[in-house]
Amino acid sequence: MSGRAFTKIETGRLVLRRLCDGDLGAFMAYLNDPLVARYQSWESYTEAQAREVIERQRGVEPGRPGEWFTFAAELKGTGELAGHVALSVKADDPRQAEIGFTFARGRQGRGLAREAAEAVLEYAFGVLGLHRVVAITDCENERSVALLERLGMRREGHFVENIWFKGAWGSEYLYALLRREWLSRRGV
Repeated sequence: MSGRAFTKIETGRLVLRRLCDGDLGAFMAYLNDPLVARYQSWESYTEAQAREVIERQRGVEPGRPGEWFTFAAELKGTGELAGHVALSVKADDPRQAEIGFTFARGRQGRGLAREAAEAVLEYAFGVLGLHRVVAITDCENERSVALLERLGMRREGHFVENIWFKGAWGSEYLYALLRREWLSRRGV
């Protein structure tokens, strides 16, 4: 893990940075969109809850075992928060992590989540030197499934009715990617 404090990652269209107070309105808007929250663990966020997430992120560095770090995805040029990618290094094995992403409905379908997730994977395997990154998605979340596969992640598991989710049993897929697979895909 890098000893330097995280500042930002730039891609063609995005700046990935820490969440900040100015993100509150956009952050709450997409967190409270029922279509965005459909496959997430929450139904809605109060202003106090959203502020708490933003405040908690101030003291977190990416790669700290057992903690989620949220990479805010800001559109270059406008400074608008389009969504976020989260990364959590496992507490019991700091060589492995889980990734997740959430983007505003109006910013979906444009490749922004892929661009952001690729940048975070590059950071995870490069700067953090991780061995393996996993992602878990609801089997019905076709857009997430497609994105994980475009990222080169391999479906390793299909868990049937393994989670009580929003009043019903849900099924999930487990995807994974190894550092050597990522580097090979990148031609390194």
